[in-house]
Amino acid sequence: MFSSPLSKELNITYPIIQAPMAGGITTPELVAAVSNAGGLGSIASGYMSPESLRESIRQTKQLTDKPFQVNLFVPGEDEVELSREELEEADKLLHPFYNELEIDIQELPTNFTEPYDELVDVVIDESIPVVSFTFGIPSEEVIQRLKQAGAFVIGTATTVNEAIHLEKAGMDAVVAQGSEAGGHRGTFSTDFEQAMVGSIALIPQVVDNISIPVIAAGGIMDARGVLAAEVLGASAVQMGTAFLTCEESGTNPIHQKTILESFEDSTVVTNVFSGKPARGIHNYFIEQMNDYEHLIPPYPAQNALTSTLRKEAGKQQNIRFMSLWSGQGARLSKKTTAANLIKEVVQAYEQLIAKKF
Repeated sequence: MFSSPLSKELNITYPIIQAPMAGGITTPELVAAVSNAGGLGSIASGYMSPESLRESIRQTKQLTDKPFQVNLFVPGEDEVELSREELEEADKLLHPFYNELEIDIQELPTNFTEPYDELVDVVIDESIPVVSFTFGIPSEEVIQRLKQAGAFVIGTATTVNEAIHLEKAGMDAVVAQGSEAGGHRGTFSTDFEQAMVGSIALIPQVVDNISIPVIAAGGIMDARGVLAAEVLGASAVQMGTAFLTCEESGTNPIHQKTILESFEDSTVVTNVFSGKPARGIHNYFIEQMNDYEHLIPPYPAQNALTSTLRKEAGKQQNIRFMSLWSGQGARLSKKTTAANLIKEVVQAYEQLIAKKF
């Protein structure tokens, strides 16, 4: 795989993509370090304002002259419409946790609209060469605007059918996100339970059913995962959890420590933090909220409701209430730099090939 036709098309040395991880994790320092080391760094625009995205892009450009990508959340077809009573009921579930963290109960959020169109404008204005999408298929207009601006466009799929739809929509490549992946599930065309397909089953089936390059994601932490993805037909890999514990990432130190001390069975998929299913390390908040999952409003309403709770828990270094996103490969995590991680993966891959596995 080192290199591949896709890496040449993306103008990167190695077909290693740092997964876009929202919430301040993908700092300009991390994105630039990955790109400078020969991979493709990724800015996650989720939860960002257009102004903060532009600033992050410009800071990254000051740190690297290599390509990097920006990831965008595709908004749902219908805006979340919740009555004040529904919001109040959902918010009441959080009040005991405010008390435990000794913070004031927050006012109910009133605006759940995300600045998607404005974020697209920023990406085009800043001439970003690679743009990826999660949670759905962007409109034909958005895809055409990006392609006219010279961008390489990538979609995220968790099933073969989703990958087929993305190819038909005009995507240049597809990330096949296996169920092992940490963070939010990219599922958009079926119930997420039906789309919990492991990478070793998902990747070759996606490869066999679409003609554009497939990027393998989910549980890939080292050279063995890279080689396995290549054998399954992938043209590149996307690694997330492996970069969470890199020195340049914006991951909260206690979050990093928790990942480094976690195991393959430490994570669960839950919607209690954001209203969308996501894989993270099981903790007190998830345990306490599990019985109320049916009362939790969809994204982005729940994400807005828990925002202050999560931020304050992070400030207090209190893992009982934090969204500790992580994949199932956590036991393979290391405290290192992004450059060293990529270097070790490449060297170990070459050793495996030399030994014929």
